[in-house]
Amino acid sequence: MTAADTRIAPAAVPAAAERIASHVRHTPLLRRDLLPGLLVKAEHLQHSGSFKLRGAANALLTLGADAVVAGSSGNHGIAVATLGRALGVRVTVVMAAGAAETKEAAVRALGGRVVRVPGGVADRDRYAKDLAARTGAALVPSSDHDLVVAGQGTVGLEMLRDAPDLDAIFVPVGGGGLLAGVCLAAAHLGSAVRIIGVEPEGARRYARSLAAGRPVEVPPSDSVADGLRGQRPGEVVLPIVRHRVDELIGVGDPAVLRAMTLLHRAGIPAEPSGAAALAGALRLNLPGRSAVVVSGGNSAAALAAAGAAHTGTGRRPAAPHRPAPPRLSTSTPLRSTPKKDGP
Repeated sequence: MTAADTRIAPAAVPAAAERIASHVRHTPLLRRDLLPGLLVKAEHLQHSGSFKLRGAANALLTLGADAVVAGSSGNHGIAVATLGRALGVRVTVVMAAGAAETKEAAVRALGGRVVRVPGGVADRDRYAKDLAARTGAALVPSSDHDLVVAGQGTVGLEMLRDAPDLDAIFVPVGGGGLLAGVCLAAAHLGSAVRIIGVEPEGARRYARSLAAGRPVEVPPSDSVADGLRGQRPGEVVLPIVRHRVDELIGVGDPAVLRAMTLLHRAGIPAEPSGAAALAGALRLNLPGRSAVVVSGGNSAAALAAAGAAHTGTGRRPAAPHRPAPPRLSTSTPLRSTPKKDGP
């Protein structure tokens, strides 16, 4: 992958890693008895409860804006509000009608303003873009932004540095920023790792767009994985996915809920969106050494517990802040050219 192939050079990922290092946690790769050889990237342990803090931090630290607008299903909004509070930035988060009320409450608790709009994710993003233009605030999309994608790519950079012999990485796909970022990280390191995106069955905008040879907007989804209900592939993200992703697979709600149950039993309190990658890994059951990204743990129970911890103290509830532990269908083939051997 070269700069000519996409808007973002792979080198943007290590640059983002250096920029955000003091604001994010290097999360561990955990070993759990889920599948032979499977590792779990524990982004539910990230500050703000999800990987979204990485892209938010890279964007806010680079833009230096006094006010930002972000469209979000919840976790991106929590991340932007977390950084906004730390940096003194005014934050407005636009959420679609179906977004979780507990995540809205977490954004408000962090000092963010929330605007609810009717419709789905596409309507939300259009409103956020218009609001930013009208108010002069900087727009920080949840995924389709150069700085956000580069920040999310630090997830993949950590994984491949901590376990360079990985054969495959399963990535949950909402807006696609995490998937694109992992692709850029692999390109930067010259890794031949197999990258597999996992979409909800009812929101397969990337698989359908690649099959059609053009961006395809899908209807609003009611997937239990509320953070993966994207409707249209990103302009920044789609070329990267087309160039580097090996497979995109779809998983239904029963598979996601089963994966979430398995993670909970293993001591990993993933939210539904955070369990989607494991659902994909269980479906394919690949040989060799694989890793799944548990992208977040901001379930209703986790957010409620964070609020309850401050009840009666006179302090507003904050989004979850988790201590770091010790380190330690049919599939759609996408790339027609073979990968180069890894280092």
